[in-house]
Amino acid sequence: MQYMLLIYSAESAEPAPGTPEFEAMMGGYYAFTEKVKSDGVMVAGDALEKVSTATTVRVRNDNTETTDGPFAETREVLGGYYLLDCKDLDEAIQYASQIPSAKHGSIEIRPVMLFD
Repeated sequence: MQYMLLIYSAESAEPAPGTPEFEAMMGGYYAFTEKVKSDGVMVAGDALEKVSTATTVRVRNDNTETTDGPFAETREVLGGYYLLDCKDLDEAIQYASQIPSAKHGSIEIRPVMLFD
């Protein structure tokens, strides 16, 4: 079954680029990505640009409305994802706990609904 692991964290809680802490976190991400690839469960995964680059789209009364920024005010924002093909939720939880941002943010696991 495919599971989407959504990576949430407060941008202010993340290590600043160029610092040793940032380099260590990115090293953790590189290692995790290599692990899920070598374990054969990686389907896809990417980081997202900062939340300030987001655009939210809503259609109301047949009118398309766009808003700069995320859909809701929140401290933790979606920063990236992994799509893994795991045997069950327990395995997905095991992998999610290894994602570096789980230490200062949260990882939401959602089963992917596949349509024929």
